[in-house]
Amino acid sequence: MKRQLAEKSGREGETRAAMWLRAKGWQILDRRVKTAAGEIDLIARRGGVIAFVEVKWRRRRADLDHAIDEYRLSRVAAAAEAVAHRYALDGEDIRIDVILLAPGSFPRHIANAWQP
Repeated sequence: MKRQLAEKSGREGETRAAMWLRAKGWQILDRRVKTAAGEIDLIARRGGVIAFVEVKWRRRRADLDHAIDEYRLSRVAAAAEAVAHRYALDGEDIRIDVILLAPGSFPRHIANAWQP
């Protein structure tokens, strides 16, 4: 039951993040892309940039500071590398972004969060 609630909250967070990105001029290309290396929550394009976005939803704003770590970002980066050729077709730049969400707080968008 707890896992199902976490899954539902995660999906709602991804929907909110997608709406926020659209409001900022991003086009959502795909959601929940699964690869052997891991899953990418959102893939978005704006101008010449393709962003592979990790979304983290927490019930408390204070928990957002610890929601993402190097290990999780490395998995998203590996997954992005596996599928980047499907999305960056015209020489776009690619990057790993993070969006942190919690009730009552403005989304925090960390652009280019992964720099190996």
